[in-house]
Amino acid sequence: QVQLVESGGGLVQAGGSLRLSCAASGRSFRSYVLGWFRQAPGKEREIAAGITGSGVNTYYADSVKGRFTISRDNAKNTVYLQMNSLKPEDTAVYYCAVDDRSFMARSIATRPNEYNYWGQGTQVTVSS
Repeated sequence: QVQLVESGGGLVQAGGSLRLSCAASGRSFRSYVLGWFRQAPGKEREIAAGITGSGVNTYYADSVKGRFTISRDNAKNTVYLQMNSLKPEDTAVYYCAVDDRSFMARSIATRPNEYNYWGQGTQVTVSS
């Protein structure tokens, strides 16, 4: 049974940093695209960042580019999201997800419906 468990969310002041982690269990995702999505109240879920299995290729939404960094440790089956210079508009529930159809892919899907496995989410709140 596949499980994705996020951690690291919390309350932080604007300008601060947080590091999210997502640990996968049940199978290895070392060759698959992993993504971090976020959903703010009343808004649609959107991708924040994605990373290919090798870690060579990454994708960032324009809104987080230069502030967020996605990385992965395949030995630990874990993906990370380092978030710096946080803004109140970054407030959302953050989810990690796996694109189960992306074996050895070099490109990164950006739509939520292209991802098959999801974590339960972790709340990030940025105060002004």
